[in-house]
Amino acid sequence: MANEEVVLTREGLAKLEAELEELKVVGRRELAARIKLAISYGDLKENSEYHSAKDDQAHMETRIQILEKMITKARIVDADSLSASSVQIGSTVVLHDKEFDEKVEYQIVGPAEADVLENRISYESPLGKELINKSVGDVVSVSAPMGIIQYEVLEIRI
Repeated sequence: MANEEVVLTREGLAKLEAELEELKVVGRRELAARIKLAISYGDLKENSEYHSAKDDQAHMETRIQILEKMITKARIVDADSLSASSVQIGSTVVLHDKEFDEKVEYQIVGPAEADVLENRISYESPLGKELINKSVGDVVSVSAPMGIIQYEVLEIRI
């Protein structure tokens, strides 16, 4: 992530900023209290609470640095510039899964926001790559471990 831009929706940027704020304000305060308590137990060499808190602190500080870089390098997808005529980053697309004969809905987002459980897929994922610039009625084929899966684009929403 050295010089790469991070593609985000406005909602995704807000989530990253909220997480960063939470870590800086609450997380740091809580870890400082844990470290202070662990120090009070004495003998730091064999103090597992102290070492655990210091490890957690290192992980948290790394996450803070990652979030700060992501926010600094963010390119926000402007919903006003999107068109419902083709799938773009930020679009929500309704598909017909031809194999299972069911409708599925995904929002196309940047990799930092992808969350399959929330039906948010990255434009870099196999399905995301196939969907970009497609229109209603187009059929895309995606290679999956179980074989080729075909989807028909039924609807595109902003």
